[in-house]
Amino acid sequence: MCGRVDIHTPPSQLARLLEVALAVGVDPDGRPSWNVPPSRGVPVVVEQREEREESPRASDHENEGGGPKFEMASEELKKRLDIYRWGLLPHWAKDTRVGYKMINARAETLTTSAAYRVPFREHRCLVVVDGFFEWQVPDSTQSKKTKIPYYFRRADGRPITFAGLFETWWDKSRSNEPDPETLLKTCTIITTDAGPDMVEVHNRMPVIIERADIDAWLDPQQHDTKVLSAFLRPAAKGILSKFAISTTVNSPRNDGPEIIQPFPEAVD
Repeated sequence: MCGRVDIHTPPSQLARLLEVALAVGVDPDGRPSWNVPPSRGVPVVVEQREEREESPRASDHENEGGGPKFEMASEELKKRLDIYRWGLLPHWAKDTRVGYKMINARAETLTTSAAYRVPFREHRCLVVVDGFFEWQVPDSTQSKKTKIPYYFRRADGRPITFAGLFETWWDKSRSNEPDPETLLKTCTIITTDAGPDMVEVHNRMPVIIERADIDAWLDPQQHDTKVLSAFLRPAAKGILSKFAISTTVNSPRNDGPEIIQPFPEAVD
């Protein structure tokens, strides 16, 4: 499970690092947070078709109105970094409370789940974070108060790109057509079995899409779930680094860079 993340790098910098465009309307500076819970906005990269108008051709001269002639509009694929609400809302959801139950999607059930099987084929994305948190229970016989929080980040210092799914939702009780007043872009993070860097803390982990696989994962023309399922594997050893942190992270009301400082006393 992944239920808390760290996103302190500005969206503009994330977009540069990932070599994607920043979506229109996204604050380039963002709002840094070191303790982001579900239902908040998180950076998401999607690849979608968009129309473009070709440049005028020199041989076309002018159209009937006196201006230059343009080619017919064509489509191109473009990756953009946008902000989506964390907690997927399927099109059939009656209200936004459903999203709290859909912050994670198990890789093993994507093709059978009513909420995820269509997004898995059609609406894949990357959820981009600086790091994430998980809580370890050293002894299963002890109380939940003994849980030790750990912070995970990439060992190479790059942003983490989680495999995600997205959906656009609006309140159908108000309108059968997309309703600007209730329209929400939502997402979920796909999880799988824990890899070697994670298994000592928890038995599940988010799926991490490596840079070499990003184009294939986001490709909107790819609908073969067998091909896509091959990306849903635990991260290899050495991809992540981790350390124990203070239990201050337990409450999402607490925020700031001190949240992700190593706290050796936590393991005593």
